[in-house]
Amino acid sequence: MPIYNFNAGPSALPYPVIEEAKKSMFDYQNSELSVLEMSHRGPIYEEIHYGALNKVRSLLKVPDEFEILFLQGGASLQFAMLPMNFLTNEKKAAYILSGSWSEKAFQEASRIGETYELASTKADNYRAIPFVPLDQCSQDTSYIHLTSNNTIFGTQWISYPNNKFAPICVDASSDIFSKTLDWGNIDLLYAGAQKNAGPSGVTIVILRKSFMEQANKDIPKILSYETHVKTDSLYHTPPTGSIYLLGLVMNWIEEQGGVAAMEKFAAEKASLLYSAIDNSDGFYKGHALKDSRSTMNVTFNLPSKELEQKFVKIAEEKGFIGLKGHRSVGGLRASIYNAVPKEHVETLVDFMESFLKEHK
Repeated sequence: MPIYNFNAGPSALPYPVIEEAKKSMFDYQNSELSVLEMSHRGPIYEEIHYGALNKVRSLLKVPDEFEILFLQGGASLQFAMLPMNFLTNEKKAAYILSGSWSEKAFQEASRIGETYELASTKADNYRAIPFVPLDQCSQDTSYIHLTSNNTIFGTQWISYPNNKFAPICVDASSDIFSKTLDWGNIDLLYAGAQKNAGPSGVTIVILRKSFMEQANKDIPKILSYETHVKTDSLYHTPPTGSIYLLGLVMNWIEEQGGVAAMEKFAAEKASLLYSAIDNSDGFYKGHALKDSRSTMNVTFNLPSKELEQKFVKIAEEKGFIGLKGHRSVGGLRASIYNAVPKEHVETLVDFMESFLKEHK
């Protein structure tokens, strides 16, 4: 029976990446060494490391005035690392709350320095992306933080606020490489790799050089962005296997036509699911408002919890995994990251339509 992987993360890897890893990961270039056991200071791994960094820059069209890092600890470490570097005693940090992960980032920063909530849609259970009153931004704001895509609630930013009021810092963990980016309004972007960029274990951080110059120098070296910039993300042993697989994913994205092609595919897949929801006469009800809908995580509910449980049970029997919604929202969630084939989404839509006919 085929498996249709709609997990929210770690998520599906492209099939060609898995096949290539099977062939080369455990005897890389006939070296009789696996990527996991070779020295990260050696020439073979350096080729992997710098190759992956360069592919990230190329695919995302990152300007030269930005540094690119491969770090560890996931996005959750960045919740602390960002304010440790940029939230100094005389400054405040502004947070835009659009879901659970933005809340966690806000809470972590609040343990380090003074923060404030600039905008939020929590009162409506995060069904939409907030309107951001930038004119209310405090003059002593060190940065504005937002989460670009909200996996639990199924909402996504179409464009980011203007950074003329304060530097914009973005957690793009769940939609990086799924859409083109305007670097003019981004000063720091970070993303755990395990949705669209590779396996868990490596975090991409992209930061503007002029912004980094403002960083706090009085913190542990391991938590300083400057430390990792100066050592090309080789200050300590990097997650070599994860970076190798990330590089393979970068190659795969390039072969598909790059990030612009991924954006087109994402819109097509999301349109299939949202059409099934919108044309169900209310049987399927989307959680996110239409102008805030995510192309990565499609969240919806059925008329009762009993039907939702039945939907998940029958779906699992047919090979669909990862469709149970997060407890914050309940219902169902289909995560359709880059590596999820359009054919799998079409098969899910067919199942949704047949389930509707049998249970309406």
